[in-house]
Amino acid sequence: MIRSELIQKIADDNPHLVHRDVERIVNTIFNEITDALASGNRVELRGFGAFSVKKRDARIGRNPRTGESVEVEEKYVPFFKTGKLLRDRLNGK
Repeated sequence: MIRSELIQKIADDNPHLVHRDVERIVNTIFNEITDALASGNRVELRGFGAFSVKKRDARIGRNPRTGESVEVEEKYVPFFKTGKLLRDRLNGK
């Protein structure tokens, strides 16, 4: 499911909400999650999962095309850990 499909699904399930308002709500939620992660905070949605940021140290990588060694700088990457309810639902429990 992509963002526009999510917005359409919410708008269809809630006919009392205007499509433009649903779009604004979804965008606000995603922006708040992004801003929290950018600040180094953790975002937990009970029953769904938790978003956090992990640091990857600098390392020596390899260019797959040429095979030569390349320095890869340290970086921060988003990480998602599923919640127990979501995991159970995916596994049919």
